[in-house]
Amino acid sequence: MAELPDVRFLTVAEVAEIMRVSKMTVYRLVHSGDLPAVRFGRSYRVLESAVREVVQRPIADVG
Repeated sequence: MAELPDVRFLTVAEVAEIMRVSKMTVYRLVHSGDLPAVRFGRSYRVLESAVREVVQRPIADVG
């Protein structure tokens, strides 16, 4: 059996706490495809590395 790399999955609540946003905002990011996630049963898990990438992504110009 192949060894899995050191991968850490976060819950939606943990992601919301890290990003300092509501859980609904995290769900919106997941459903829009801006934050990749894996569905386990009825809940979502997000790779910690994906959260890091989204947080470090430059903010788009708004005007």
